[in-house]
Amino acid sequence: MESYDLGNFVEMKKPHACKIKSTGKHANRFEITRLGADIKLRCSNCEHEIMMSRWEFERKMKKIL
Repeated sequence: MESYDLGNFVEMKKPHACKIKSTGKHANRFEITRLGADIKLRCSNCEHEIMMSRWEFERKMKKIL
């Protein structure tokens, strides 16, 4: 498993529901804004924030950008 840190951008397996205006594709890039037992992510397109457990995050993360 690759190492990730606060401020890293990650790509998730499932894209976010928002669409990028220039391409029309779903956004799939998130910034890590909090680390701990839970991890907080911010969508790089619409700034929506989500929280999930570390276990769930590691299972759903595709790669570190």
